Amino acid sequence: MGSPAAVVHGPAIIGLFFNILLYGIMITQVFLYFKSFPKDRTWMKFYVLLLFVADTLNSVLDCIWMYQSIIIHFGDNDFVSKANWAFAADPAMTGIIAMLVQFFFAWRIKILTGSWILVIAVVIAALGGGLGGVGTAIAVTILPHFADFQMFQPVVVVWLISNAVCDVLITSALTWHLRRHKTGFPATDDIVNRIIRLTVQTGMLTAVVAVLDVGFFVGSPSGIHLAFNFPLSKLYTNSLMSTLNSRSGWKYNRTTEPSGHDPEAVSGAHLSTHREASRPRKPGPGVLNLSQGRTPEVFVHVESHQMVDMDNKGSSTLYQDVEDEHVRSHFGKSQGTLSNTSSSQDTMATRK
Repeated sequence: MGSPAAVVHGPAIIGLFFNILLYGIMITQVFLYFKSFPKDRTWMKFYVLLLFVADTLNSVLDCIWMYQSIIIHFGDNDFVSKANWAFAADPAMTGIIAMLVQFFFAWRIKILTGSWILVIAVVIAALGGGLGGVGTAIAVTILPHFADFQMFQPVVVVWLISNAVCDVLITSALTWHLRRHKTGFPATDDIVNRIIRLTVQTGMLTAVVAVLDVGFFVGSPSGIHLAFNFPLSKLYTNSLMSTLNSRSGWKYNRTTEPSGHDPEAVSGAHLSTHREASRPRKPGPGVLNLSQGRTPEVFVHVESHQMVDMDNKGSSTLYQDVEDEHVRSHFGKSQGTLSNTSSSQDTMATRK
């Protein structure tokens, strides 16, 4: 085995590099959030600010530990062979940040599915991860030497496995909910499939990194696991901010079609589709004739859940989580139509 600095601090530097890189992305995400959604509720803004402060503190503490180890105490094998207070704070910060993010997704699952069983399961797993992170920090304080870290292996396993299980539950719940609302029509199913793909990509990334972290911790006496542990908190916060900022991709006007409807911008929006919507409909009052050929149509009926941002022009931004969004596919026999409704929450979009 090499020197303590090479065994532990080598992988830690790699992890710290990705931590700082992702922190820069987090700064951009937070800036875009406050710029794009100034009318969000106060509690949501406070929640984002709290996560940003915690993320900042996490990066600062990691940098303090690394600076003290390889700069101030350069060549001091006794110092670099054990953890200090700054290093011990990292698992606690990571566990708490992950828990807060997972609580948000638990609330989101409740809004979308209404299932208290899923919510309770996610909350229990999130609490296990948060408490496991705090327990790991306490264990590091009691046994600071890196060579003794295997002595508190169970608490580390509880921390990281709980996080991974929680992430899998969240991703599975959202994916299952979306797959239930497929219609069999390519136009609508493509939207659902793309949302599912984005949900899996963002939700499973943290689970995979947590599993790699615990796997290397259990299977290797070196500090390779730190390369995965240090950036873990940033993956959670960036995943959340991506979800919040993606709302800008769905803007609806009261009398016009959606100004943005990129399905990959709504990571996990609630879709409720109906097969019976494929039956032809007769044009009603206020119908605009768009073409004379056979034109497929997609009717979107939206009932927003609770958060709608209103601008001065009368348009509204649909919040990420909606109570019920009905995507109805209709293939016209002779011509495409676009009907303007009088309801403030009914939007019908026609696509060719």
